[in-house]
Amino acid sequence: MSGRLPPGQRWVEELIVYDIGPVPPLDLRDFRLRLVGAVAQPQELTWAELLALPQVQVRADFHCVEGWSVPDLLWEGVSGATLVELVRPDPEAAWVVAYGRDGYSTNVPLPHFARPETVLAHSLNGNPLPLEHGWPLRLVVPSLYAWKSAKYLVALEFRRDLKRGYWEERGYHDVGDPWRGERRR
Repeated sequence: MSGRLPPGQRWVEELIVYDIGPVPPLDLRDFRLRLVGAVAQPQELTWAELLALPQVQVRADFHCVEGWSVPDLLWEGVSGATLVELVRPDPEAAWVVAYGRDGYSTNVPLPHFARPETVLAHSLNGNPLPLEHGWPLRLVVPSLYAWKSAKYLVALEFRRDLKRGYWEERGYHDVGDPWRGERRR
């Protein structure tokens, strides 16, 4: 497993929970995922519509900028590539900003968002996503540090220009590649 561990990381057994504040309650009947911005086909998906899209399972390691990594997590949901096909971003689109219902946001380079292993996850290790890990929906971007995997996901904004999210505004790297050690700008 050592070849799978980026520089400066150590393996731990379980995900450590980080939140920026309280998470407003949600009834799944009221859930909406907004897909907006520089796209040909903006969408607003209900929970049932999201679950009706093709589903994928992705087994991936999860790397936190704090220096810990969890191996072999199994995420299930809708791939970022499926959503890219659905909304058809403008050719000039370069970024996706993910928004959580807790006020969190993060920017993800569109090429990372569109990778086959990027998933909007509703399940973790065969069970519904626990609240502390982003229920009901979490963006999971295994190719980047975990702060790019926004919890409590409610919107994705496709952009031509860079708009920094919560941690990026505080000096974190705009990309966040763990193999390059891209922690801070």
